[in-house]
Amino acid sequence: METMQEYIQEAEASLLHTYNRYQVVFDHGEGVRLYDIEGRSYLDFVSGIGVFALGYGNREYNDAVKAQVDKILHTSNYYYNVPAIEAAKAIKKVSGMDRVFFTNSGAEAIEGALKAARKYAYLKDGRTDHEIIAMEHSFHGRTFGALSVTGKKQYREAFEPMIGNIRFAELNDIESVKAQITEKTCAILLETVQGEGGIHPCEKAFLQEVRAICDEKDILLILDEIQCGMGRTGEYYAWQGYGVKPDIMTTAKALGCGVPVGAFLMTEKVGQNSLKAGDHGTTYGGNPLAGAAIVEVLRQFEERKVLENVRRVGAYLYEKLDALAAEHGDIVEHRGAGLIQGLQFDHPVADIINKALEKGLVLINAGTDIIRFLPPLTITEADVDEMLEILRECL
Repeated sequence: METMQEYIQEAEASLLHTYNRYQVVFDHGEGVRLYDIEGRSYLDFVSGIGVFALGYGNREYNDAVKAQVDKILHTSNYYYNVPAIEAAKAIKKVSGMDRVFFTNSGAEAIEGALKAARKYAYLKDGRTDHEIIAMEHSFHGRTFGALSVTGKKQYREAFEPMIGNIRFAELNDIESVKAQITEKTCAILLETVQGEGGIHPCEKAFLQEVRAICDEKDILLILDEIQCGMGRTGEYYAWQGYGVKPDIMTTAKALGCGVPVGAFLMTEKVGQNSLKAGDHGTTYGGNPLAGAAIVEVLRQFEERKVLENVRRVGAYLYEKLDALAAEHGDIVEHRGAGLIQGLQFDHPVADIINKALEKGLVLINAGTDIIRFLPPLTITEADVDEMLEILRECL
């Protein structure tokens, strides 16, 4: 049996070094806890970057996925399959959207959303010079299209040129959005709650004004709900708490709770006037395994009243993090909603996160100076108390 360090050395010799990984090898999980290969327990407040919403060792979820493995995993999209059809029906019900395209990841969902927006505009006027407005400090993924609309220059510059005709405005600054609009603008893209950019929620008035501008000018509003969606704010999708419906939205992460799957969804109007047969595709997207996972995830969300738990425990977490921020002068701001929250410090947080890991608490950053809290949506107030006890020791 290899030791933890031997596994890490083997990984560093084989894997492309595109991640600075924490020095732990996880083996399995149970509830809201992870266990490394030496059997040590860790309280998980990352959930695989917002993926494992229902926690680990979920017997009903595991059984649903295993049952589909024994039936069929893949057929391709040249044929129908029942799990994908049921998954589409289920996600339409909770989102209120009309048309679904299943992808393998959040970045792929963004790619599809961008193509749909440009095709919608092309069918209106036959032009191919349409522009998309995205937000500074945003994060939408690492593929070329997704990177092109990511508002962090340091992520883009080594890979220029990007796809082009992208303009950037400031989140929650409606005048900056208006300043970027031209007769070529076909879509405005933003995260309802910026995740990687520092846990910045949209202000309600801002999002409502953006929606009004889009309605007036027939510009499509694209909302990226990859991290802040799937119940994390206490609504299935964060925009539902604002009363502002997008024309196109993206989702992933907790949609499959570990099975890699994403989706972009749109209204019937956009669906009938954008992507047609042959315009977009994916070999694996919407395969039976992914469909079965989605159906089970959404079934459990309803049966276990996950949204109610997020609202209750999220409010408790917010109260406790507010109190923590008041105790420590180096915490300069506390932001977020539900179970997507962040503490901003006046210094880098890497040391705090590493100390927490040593003490059995898994945390993650959002930028160099923000600790991000993305626990499983099934956590309790007692889990919050335990997390805070360890975090206080680290501070």
